[in-house]
Order: sequence, then C-alpha cells, then structure tokens
Amino acid sequence: MEKSFKPFGIKDKVGYLFGDFGNDFTFILSTMVLMKFYTDVMGVSAGAVGTIMMVARFVDAFTDVTMGRICDKGKTTKHGKFKPWILRMSFPVAIASFLMYQSFLADILPYWGKIAYFLVTYIIWGSFFYTSINIPYGSMASAISADPGDRQSLSTFRTMGGTLAGAIIGIIFPLFAYETIGEKEVLIGRKVTIMAGLFSVLSIICYLICYALVTERVRPKVKPDAFKENSAGQMLKNALKNRALISIIVASIVMLLAQLTMQNMAAYIFPDYYGSKEAQSASTVTMLFGMIVAAAFSKPLTRKLGKAEVSVVSNLFAGFICLVMFILRPSNVWIYIALQALCWLGLGIFSMVSWALITDVIDYSEIKNGIREDGSVYALYSFARKLGQALAAGLSGWLLTAIGYNESAATQGVTQTPQVLDGIYGISTLVPAIGFLLLAAVLWFWYPLHKKQVEQNVAELAIKHKRTGE
Repeated sequence: MEKSFKPFGIKDKVGYLFGDFGNDFTFILSTMVLMKFYTDVMGVSAGAVGTIMMVARFVDAFTDVTMGRICDKGKTTKHGKFKPWILRMSFPVAIASFLMYQSFLADILPYWGKIAYFLVTYIIWGSFFYTSINIPYGSMASAISADPGDRQSLSTFRTMGGTLAGAIIGIIFPLFAYETIGEKEVLIGRKVTIMAGLFSVLSIICYLICYALVTERVRPKVKPDAFKENSAGQMLKNALKNRALISIIVASIVMLLAQLTMQNMAAYIFPDYYGSKEAQSASTVTMLFGMIVAAAFSKPLTRKLGKAEVSVVSNLFAGFICLVMFILRPSNVWIYIALQALCWLGLGIFSMVSWALITDVIDYSEIKNGIREDGSVYALYSFARKLGQALAAGLSGWLLTAIGYNESAATQGVTQTPQVLDGIYGISTLVPAIGFLLLAAVLWFWYPLHKKQVEQNVAELAIKHKRTGE
C-alpha cells in the first residue's frame, strides 16, 4: 500500500456515497418506473417487458466480466485504476438512461417498434454504459482502504447514497408524474420524460463529486504477465470452485428478487390496490427513516457480531414482517406502510453490510488464487445483481400477466378487477417474504466468511502485502 496518500477519512466516505447516489438516479428509476412506464404509457405487455429485461442479462454475462478484466488488466494511473472510469462514463450512462423514457414514441411507433426500441436502449444503458461505470465503482471500494472497518463505512455510505436517490425518486416522482383522472391515478408519459432528464443531470453531478473526493490507496503490484497466466477461462474456473463467491452470488440474486419485487410492485399496489399516490410517496419516507436507523446500528453490530451473522438476523426479521403483511392484508394503507417500514429496517441493516461482504470475498479470492482480481470478482457479483434485477422484473411481469393485469385500464378509464387487485397484494408481500427467508438460509449455511474467518484473512493479507511491499 502506498504511504504518501492522505489517511482514509470523511472525504472518501462522502465521495463514495455520491458514487452510488449517481448510480441509483438511473438504476432505481429503472426498477421503480420502467415497467410501469412501458405498460401504462407505451402499451407494452408486462410479460414482454419482463422478458426483455431477462434477455438483456445474457448480454451482461459477457459485458460485466469483460469490464472487470479490463479494469484488472488496465494500468494504474496517478488517480488509480478504477476512478478514471467514473469520469469517462458519467455522461454516456446518463444520456442512455434518458433515452429509455421517450413518451412521444408511444404515438409514433407500432407495437413491435416499441418493443425493439426498449430492447436496444435498455441494453445500451444497462449492459454497456451502466456496466462500464458500476464495475469500476464497486471494485474501487477495496482499493480505497484495506481496513475492514473502513470498508464497512464505505458500504454504509454507499447504501445511504442509493437510499437518498431512491427517496428522491420515490417521493417526488409519484407526486409529479401522476394525475388524478376521474377516480384513478394515471401515469403521464411526458412528465416521466421530464423527470428522467432531471435525474440524468443529477447523476452526472454526483459522479463528478465522487471523482473529486475519493482516493485509491491500495495498489497491489501486479506482474505484467500475471493475467496471461490467469486467463478469463481460468478466472471463471476458479470462480466455480470459490464457495464464498458462488454463495454470495446466489445470495445477491435472492436478495434482489425479494427487494426489487417489493419496489417494482409499489408502482401497482399504491395507485391500483390502495388508490393513493400520496401513500406511495409516504412509504418512501418511511423507507428512508428505516435506512437511517439501520445506518446508525449496522457498524457497531457488525463489529461485535460479524457481517454475515448480522445479515442473517436482519433478513429473518424482514421475511417475518412480510409474512405478517401477507396474512393480515390491512385495508388501511397506513397500517400497510407502518409494517413495510419495519421490513425496510431489517432490509436496511443488511443493505448497509452487503457491499462490505464482497470486499471480504475479494480478499478471500486473493488468498485462494494468489492474484488480486478486484474488478473480475466484482464483475461476477455485479452480473449476479443484474440477474436478480432482471428476474425480479421478469417475475413481476409474468405474475402480473398471470393474474390478468389490464395494461389498458388507465387509458380506458377503468379499474382493475378485484381478483387482479388481490393478486397484486399477494405478489407484493409473499414473494419478498420467501426471498428474505431463503437469503438468511444461504448466508448462514453456505456462505463461509463469518466473523472469525474474515479476521484471519485480513491478518494473512496484511502480512503478505507488507512482505511484498504493496
């Protein structure tokens, strides 16, 4: 590790927070709004939208890993190995996100044209530009500091950055983008386009702040021929034998299936089931409050109990609350929001920890394989997260189609049938409940990096890096 850099501090934490702030102005917008926009504004079936999101993930299987290898094999500049990509790709990812929400095309393109436009713009944004900024950003955490406590702080601040973006989108978007027509809350396409443009501009500003504040300190010396010996094929072969990596990949897929299904369905359960856009905004406020409380407790809890151990308990709690919501089915939307706030508290604690888990896996992989591959390991993790995102979108879309959701209800001025509304409630609560409980099981019984093992790995790498002068 270089000795000439300023010590890790608040600038790094705030800068890293703004990185995910920028990421999630486009990512969370896509999870919360994109399916609703294409079903209700563009008139594309939910099943088709979900399928396209799934298809895009096959492209990510190549682009994520390729970007990880580019990062690992790239030269370290005076600004580091990963940080320069934040500056290079900030404008392209923001522009690509904005292009996905062009409502004027609803009256111009035929049905197949809308599907083709969505497929192309979604892949350009997610599989290429978002990948080319998110992989370096996520990999950078392990290069900012080697200290486990510092990395937990980065994980907490990263989660808060994403939470702030989600709060801004979740509070402002429903109030601005919906209009009450008759007795129904209707999503207005031109307003979605305006909001997408605003969030793209904000994402660029956040990326530039991240670039200005963060410092890469951990710069391992890599032999020029190291990656010739360790080809992409060998890297994937090592990954398949890496219990920590495979289990955290599975955990990520399950976590996003649960979390994003809950987020995706917010665009349906509040306007359709409860008939209240104001409640949707209020639910986002309670989510933010839950995340703030979780941020206060996550670091002391993980220091005392361990990251994996805290993750198990928090997911058991979130799963139990979702089961209670499914069984009770409160008719009062504010009771639903209160219960959901408890769920967000449990999920929030795990979210504060989750990004630190992958830095532990990167350390474990270096010990196991003899080479540090921050970018490649994080790329596989990122692909798993995108796969979980797509599965959540696909599952939500398929289930909405299965229960008979009427995509034309908004334009026809009619409400969904009682059977469809009951189905929306079931998808919103039971699917997340199953996901959170399964996630707890994966982390306890399969994931090997519990507190004692992590401490041993950190000590072993400290000795190795001191010996090699890194």
